[in-house]
Amino acid sequence: MMRVVILISGRGSNMASLLAATASGALPVEIVGVVANRADAQGLATATACGVSTRIVDHRLYAEREAFDAVLAATIDDFAPDLVVLAGFMRILGDSFVRRYAGRLLNIHPSLLPAFPGLHTHRRALAEGVRIHGCTVHFVTPDLDHGPVIVQAAVPVLDGDDEAALAARVLVREHQIFPLAVRWFAEGRLHLNDGRVTLDAPQDGSGVLIAPPVVGG
Repeated sequence: MMRVVILISGRGSNMASLLAATASGALPVEIVGVVANRADAQGLATATACGVSTRIVDHRLYAEREAFDAVLAATIDDFAPDLVVLAGFMRILGDSFVRRYAGRLLNIHPSLLPAFPGLHTHRRALAEGVRIHGCTVHFVTPDLDHGPVIVQAAVPVLDGDDEAALAARVLVREHQIFPLAVRWFAEGRLHLNDGRVTLDAPQDGSGVLIAPPVVGG
């Protein structure tokens, strides 16, 4: 079974969705470790309660990004993972780190990339007056939030939305598509070709329906 390590910085709600999917049998992987860059990350307790080994690599102990990246990579490699997943990991990773895990490093971002890379995506979406917002799972590359897209889900931006309401609506979709993308990877169905992702049909002929975006509202 494919071995997965998850990186978190906070409450780890997307990590929890992956753990729940493995527990239900919907996600055929073994989550072998959770690594946080903050000792107070709430998700560490969630992982421990699920019987998953945890580690802390505090970025504040390292003056240089390269030194932090090196210790983080060594910690990850102790678990011998096939896949590394960024689930709300709020640190920019250096080029050498990203290339070390090229093709097996996934991230979830709370916008429909390439729109609104970086932080405060929901606030920025509201400020721009967009009518459709959402989330993206992508392969990580050295270009921040610009890696090849695996799957996206859209939500409507409703009149009267504030940042919290929009974020909550997007988070529901994040919890749906992240386990789906990891499952596709585990099944060997994802392929990178010239910077774009293709998805093989399931071997058993089954399919997965992704709800279409809702326009307006």
